[in-house]
Amino acid sequence: MIDLTGKVALVTGASRGIGQAIAIRLAESGADVIVNFVSSRDGADRTAEAIAALGRKVAVIQADMSEPDDVTAMIEFINETFGRLDIVVSNAATNDSRAILDVTPAQFEAAMNTNVGGLISLVQAARPLLTKAGGRAKVIGLSNQSSGYALPNYGLMGASKAALESTFRHLAYELGPHGVNFNVVQAGLVETDSVRQSNGFARRGEQAMLGGRALAASDVANAVLFLASPLADLIQGQTLVVDAGVAVSA
Repeated sequence: MIDLTGKVALVTGASRGIGQAIAIRLAESGADVIVNFVSSRDGADRTAEAIAALGRKVAVIQADMSEPDDVTAMIEFINETFGRLDIVVSNAATNDSRAILDVTPAQFEAAMNTNVGGLISLVQAARPLLTKAGGRAKVIGLSNQSSGYALPNYGLMGASKAALESTFRHLAYELGPHGVNFNVVQAGLVETDSVRQSNGFARRGEQAMLGGRALAASDVANAVLFLASPLADLIQGQTLVVDAGVAVSA
């Protein structure tokens, strides 16, 4: 069993769906958790209540990942309150569902600022805490199959997630020698509010190779837990695909 007792984890976008599942899974394994949200306070509070019920220390922080000042203030709070940061899960993301040819410069900038710029701001602000963490600190990003496949109205998401995966590799190159691991979990179809709106994702779900077993948020959370643990100390700059085998027959 993976034991993260004594570790402190930040999960962005943890008020619902995959982010919520990840935050609770890390707490189940012993970590104290900072729950980040931008708009759904009720959902974030529900996540925090589940973590507190496990006996873990928990904090809820509202911060817009597209705003560097918000990100810096959040890291300052973590430093003052917890004094350390061992695990960062970059899950917060936005998707303006429209054809790529209909995207305006402002919409492109907004998606990139949240989905990629937020990660860069986060690592820049958290660098002192991450590099002084006991053992190797872990930064894990959440991507999806739109980074490698064209899907209806997912052009902005796909472009930003492809950029996210590349950014993780470069962060591994730059900070890996200083005690930090950077890896991505690329998730397949998980039935959340955002993917219910995409027929393209639904069609890809029919290609799963698990004998009818659907991919769940808990499966993605388990992959994140593995990458957050010492078992993954020698995994660096990689993208782990968790998609029930869909990519095999794509």
